[in-house]
Amino acid sequence: MKILMVAPTSFFGDYGCHVRILEETLALQKLGHRVRIVTYPRGRDLPDVDIERTMPIPWRVNYEVGSSRHKLGLDVLLTSRVLRAARRFHPDIIHGHLHEGALMGWLAAKIFRKPLVFDFQGSLTGEMVDHHFLNPRGIFYKPLRALEAWIDRQPSYIFTSAAYQRQLLVDAYGIPPKKILHIPDAVNPDWFRPWSDDERAEFRAKKFQLKCETLGIPAERPVVVYLGLLAAYQGVGHLLQAAHQLLQRGADAHFVIMGYPGADAYIQRAREMGIAARVAFPGRIPYQDIAQWLAVGDIAVAPKLSQSEGNGKILNYMASGLPVVAFDNPVARDYLGADGVYAPSGDTDALARGIAALLADPVAAKALGKQLRARAIEKFSWDASARKIETAYDTLRDRQKHSAPERNAYAREK
Repeated sequence: MKILMVAPTSFFGDYGCHVRILEETLALQKLGHRVRIVTYPRGRDLPDVDIERTMPIPWRVNYEVGSSRHKLGLDVLLTSRVLRAARRFHPDIIHGHLHEGALMGWLAAKIFRKPLVFDFQGSLTGEMVDHHFLNPRGIFYKPLRALEAWIDRQPSYIFTSAAYQRQLLVDAYGIPPKKILHIPDAVNPDWFRPWSDDERAEFRAKKFQLKCETLGIPAERPVVVYLGLLAAYQGVGHLLQAAHQLLQRGADAHFVIMGYPGADAYIQRAREMGIAARVAFPGRIPYQDIAQWLAVGDIAVAPKLSQSEGNGKILNYMASGLPVVAFDNPVARDYLGADGVYAPSGDTDALARGIAALLADPVAAKALGKQLRARAIEKFSWDASARKIETAYDTLRDRQKHSAPERNAYAREK
């Protein structure tokens, strides 16, 4: 089967929804399907992944990530590229990621009479509010909310990345439950795994061609790790405040905060707080290196403030055997279940207490990490998710085959 994926983002960017798009693609290819991804001009090409890019917008050639009015220009160009790709590629299924991708995919599906599925990773207006790009009391909120609801009603199936999203779509947008399939974010537990103490010590002492030349962390010092975008809605500022509290109280810990963009601003903030010697910012980590970087950690944190977006990094933490302290939200609960350590969203003091509790009892922390790894293996497999997607594709293709003779008979009667 040939699948045309629409990815309105700078794929591949080593974070978030990009990982879902990549892992879905690799798992579907493993099942024998051919996938082509149509995406923005910037991003990293990957081996064995068919990527088709649109041209850049002339006035913002280096635009890469984030909510911005410049996305409108890119989306116009991407829509044209999607239609061109659909005409040449002859897909069996059009698979839109994010709401813009579903909207572009809807147009292509209408023109070329192909089934459309929508990979839903959160509320469009909810995320725009989280990113401070949309005022929930402003004049644009209601029209965009209405557009979001209309987009949600167009696909034959909506794939949700977190279980709570099903109820959101039913209650807030009136989507029939039979159109919603839960395809959870997943992880490769063979790639993301616990590492031996010797491997961890060796990696901590290794030199890197990144923002820090060497981590230089003593083997006996516990390490708290974060992986993701460095942005306010990800709670990075709250994490720094929690680190400041713990280090001021004399906690023997080191914090490794991995990600991009804007690392320089957070490095400066750590200096102003007087904690720079205990906080490392290695910058952007290529996806293929993430597993090894997580190996330096003893505890992982997921302080994301958004209540509506996915949070796939948590699964990487879990498969790596790390105990996780997270701000309490539906996605974190879905992944971690009863084995997570939770703090009320935005509560820096509670976040610091959660980290401190794990630092104080390393035996219990390690046991919790083992439980989370077992949960990741049992519930969050990319192979299982890909088979569910394949079943949905097959259903839609069979439905289309059966409806084609009916359309032809109707046309002859006319």
